[in-house]
Amino acid sequence: MYNFRSVFSAACLGMLLFGIVMISLGTINTFLTAKLGLDELTVGSLAALLAFGILAGSLVFGPVVDRYGYKIVLIVCALLILIAIEGIAFANAFFFIQLSFFLIGFGGGAINGSTNALVADISTENKGAKLSLLGVFYGIGALGMPAVLGIMSKYFSYENVVKVIGLAVLLPVIFFIFIRFPEPKQKQGFPIKKSCGLLKDMTLVLIGFILFFESGIEGIINNWTTTYLQKDVGVDTRDALFALSYLIISLTLTRLVLGSLLKRVRSYIILIGCLCFILAGTLIMMFAGSYAISILGLTFLGIGFAAGFPVMLGYVGEIYADLSGTAFSIVFVIALLGNMLHNYLTGIVAYNYGIRHYLTIVLVSVTSMFILLPIILKRMATKIKI
Repeated sequence: MYNFRSVFSAACLGMLLFGIVMISLGTINTFLTAKLGLDELTVGSLAALLAFGILAGSLVFGPVVDRYGYKIVLIVCALLILIAIEGIAFANAFFFIQLSFFLIGFGGGAINGSTNALVADISTENKGAKLSLLGVFYGIGALGMPAVLGIMSKYFSYENVVKVIGLAVLLPVIFFIFIRFPEPKQKQGFPIKKSCGLLKDMTLVLIGFILFFESGIEGIINNWTTTYLQKDVGVDTRDALFALSYLIISLTLTRLVLGSLLKRVRSYIILIGCLCFILAGTLIMMFAGSYAISILGLTFLGIGFAAGFPVMLGYVGEIYADLSGTAFSIVFVIALLGNMLHNYLTGIVAYNYGIRHYLTIVLVSVTSMFILLPIILKRMATKIKI
C-alpha cells in the first residue's frame, strides 16, 4: 500500500522538474549563444524542438501509466531530463543541443501529465485543491532555475552551474525509486477499444478545448509580453523580462491560496472568477500607458491563470478514473496544440498588424472560454456532482 504523503511529495518533485523544463531555454540561451555562436533563428528552432518534445511526451505518458504505473515513467523521464541537461552543458555540436532540448521536452511533458494524473488518482476528494497545490511547485521550479543561474553564475561559469543542476535531478530520481506508487489500473492489458472511445467523448474533448484556449493564452502572454512592453510601452529589456516575474509569482501564490479555497467553494465558481481576472488583466494591459499599469495587468493575469488547469483536470480525474492517464494525455495534447497554434497566429498578427494585437487574441480566447464553460458544465453535471 502506498503512502499518500510520499506519493504526493514525489508528484511535487516531478512538477518542480517540469517548471525547470519550461523555463530552460529562456534561462540558458545566452550561455548557448556565446558557446556555439547561435543566432535568433537557431534559438527559435530549439524552442520548437522543446515544444515538440513536450507534445510527444504528453501523448505517450497516459497509456503507459495506465498499463505499467507511474514509477517507471517518473524515473525514466527524470533520467532523460538529467541526461539532456548534462548534454547541453557538455555538447560542442548543435545536433546534440537539439537532441537535448527534445529530450528535455519529452521528459518534461510526460512528467507534467503523469504528476497531474497521479495526484488526481490518489485524491479521493478535493482533486482540484490538491492539483492546485501541485501547481505551486511548477512556479517554484520556473522561478528557481533563473534565480540559481543568476546567483551562481557570479561565482562559477554557466557551464558548471548547468552541470550541477543536471546532477541535482538525481535527488528526485532516488526518491522515486524508494517509494511505493499506486498499482497500474490496467495490469491485465490495455483496453485499446475503450481508450479510443475517449477520443469520441465530447465531454472530454470540450474540456480539452477549454484548456486549448487556457494554454494558448498562457503561452502567448509568456512569450510575447516582453516584446510588447519593449515596443509599445517603451520598457527596457531588463525591466520587460523582470515583469514576467510578477506573472509567475501571482500565479504561484494564487494556486497556494486555491489549495485551501477549493475545499470550501465549488470549483466552477472559482474558475469563473479566474476567467474574470484574465479578462480584467487583458483589458488593463490593452490600455496600459505605463510600466506600473502593465505590472498590474500581468498580476491579474497570473491570478486568472491559477485555476484553469487544476479545476478542469480535477474534473477529468473524477469522470475518467479508470483510464485517467489516457484521458489526461488527450486533454494535454489538445491544450499543447492550442499553445502552439496561438503562438503561430500571434506571430502572423504581430507581423501584419503590430504586436499590441496579441492582446486581441487573448481577448477573443477568454471570451471563447466564457462561451464554452456553461456547455461543458451542463454535460459534466450528468456524470458527476459539480
